[in-house]
Amino acid sequence: MLRLTEFKLPLDHTEDDLKAALAKRLKVPASDILSHTVFRRGYDARKTDAIYLIYTLDVDLKNQAAVFKRLHKDRNISPTPDTRYHMVTKAPPGLASRPVVVGFGPCGLFAGFLLAEMGFKPIILERGKAVRERTVDTFGLWRKRVLNPESNVQFGEGGAGTFSDGKLYSQIKDPKFRARKVLAEFAAAGAPDEILYISKPHIGTFRLVSMIENMRAKMIGMGAEIRFQSKVADIELEEQNGERRVRAVALASGERIATSHLVMAVGHSARETFQMVHDKQIFMEAKPFSIGVRIEHPQAMINEQRFGKFAGHPLLGAADYKLVHHCANGRSVYSFCMCPGGTVVAASSEPGRVVTNGMSQYRRAQRNANSGLVVGITPEQDYPGHVLAGIEYQRRWEDAAFAVGGGTYNAPGQLVGDFLAGKPSTALGDVTPSYKPGLTLTDLSLCLPDYAVAAIREALPVFGRQIKGYDRPDAVMTGVETRTSSPLRITRDESLQSVNTKGLYPAGEGAGYAGGILSAAVDGIKIAEAVALSMAA
Repeated sequence: MLRLTEFKLPLDHTEDDLKAALAKRLKVPASDILSHTVFRRGYDARKTDAIYLIYTLDVDLKNQAAVFKRLHKDRNISPTPDTRYHMVTKAPPGLASRPVVVGFGPCGLFAGFLLAEMGFKPIILERGKAVRERTVDTFGLWRKRVLNPESNVQFGEGGAGTFSDGKLYSQIKDPKFRARKVLAEFAAAGAPDEILYISKPHIGTFRLVSMIENMRAKMIGMGAEIRFQSKVADIELEEQNGERRVRAVALASGERIATSHLVMAVGHSARETFQMVHDKQIFMEAKPFSIGVRIEHPQAMINEQRFGKFAGHPLLGAADYKLVHHCANGRSVYSFCMCPGGTVVAASSEPGRVVTNGMSQYRRAQRNANSGLVVGITPEQDYPGHVLAGIEYQRRWEDAAFAVGGGTYNAPGQLVGDFLAGKPSTALGDVTPSYKPGLTLTDLSLCLPDYAVAAIREALPVFGRQIKGYDRPDAVMTGVETRTSSPLRITRDESLQSVNTKGLYPAGEGAGYAGGILSAAVDGIKIAEAVALSMAA
């Protein structure tokens, strides 16, 4: 087959239009085209009066070799590559040790899945609950203001990505088709087949729940052991030939599990675990992250601004956006984790602290669009002096948000117009906030750093010129967004092990090596490959 890239057609083209354009592009009779498959479909909406679909197509045709010989200088035509994922090894018989994976978010899920698929029978330890029980606990905060510190938006089966938009795209390079493996396994577990070909696939929370359960069942069938409510309290180390090595993990229950290969796939909010890792003198370093708010607009407004007369078209769905502004004070403000047709959710994991995040269902049918509106920060400038100082910095603003919100897990909120004018909000406009359990109108400058307030005030009018209405006075801002990424990195070497502790494999978002579901899952596959090759050697 031949692969055609950058194949552009009008949004409302027909199947006959596509076939005719293919024949013209390849300079062959239409009868020579035997079949075609969509490998990727995106869109170009830079001109709202002329939106185009952009395809990557795999085409089977008569006399393929002759056609390719004639067109081989065209950079957008090539033989269709093999995009299947190929496992690096299989478990040898009689292995005495089993790998242990800590954390069952996207990274731990795929690290464990691949290890099970290769026959290594991993043990997966998750501090939170299974996904349906976890959902009940999460709703307990949203509906009843009751937080379970071990079972919430951050902790439990599926990780933080379970309560999100379920985005499955990333800018990571993927020469070994690990991302394709992730999408294929998700589709096999119940995700819609379109995730395999649309350019910005997403799933949504409720579909993720059943998919994760299906993958868990498959993993158990392949020999994995999955334990919930199993919090790791300690890592036992030993000296061997002048090197520190992993010997076992100890659970909070007192149980000890021996292992020589430990995957640390905890999420970005596993603060007690980070403290324990630091106390064991496992090398880590502070890294940048971002802080800010969630901003909500009517989704219909975003659709109209992004798609013009094509707003509401079924192939386009709810519109998203991506914005960035470099400010006079040296900071950068950018949109983060944009959730079309979604809601702002309570994402706290520690008592007495307020954290926000965004979530959408598969249909993205809620009234509002929401996005993080965040400011980049660095350890050198904002939280110097200690590797865990970023965590304390997060807690400082989460504490402030809890207090300003009224101490009931209400989030502090403010209208954009009042925020720009530097005065507290006292009444809502036409935009109804979606945050549960509730919003307390106030002054967000009380729970954000001064530099972030100044930067966001500068950026909002700039974004309003890019998307008309973005800075509308009644758009709602909800604070605070602090968990954009991990504030630290558990540094690893070329073997993907800790730089000073052999057998320890830092992985995923919590370890500072991923951001989002897909990149975390891909990192889990990379780590599983490294563990498998080490154990099979």
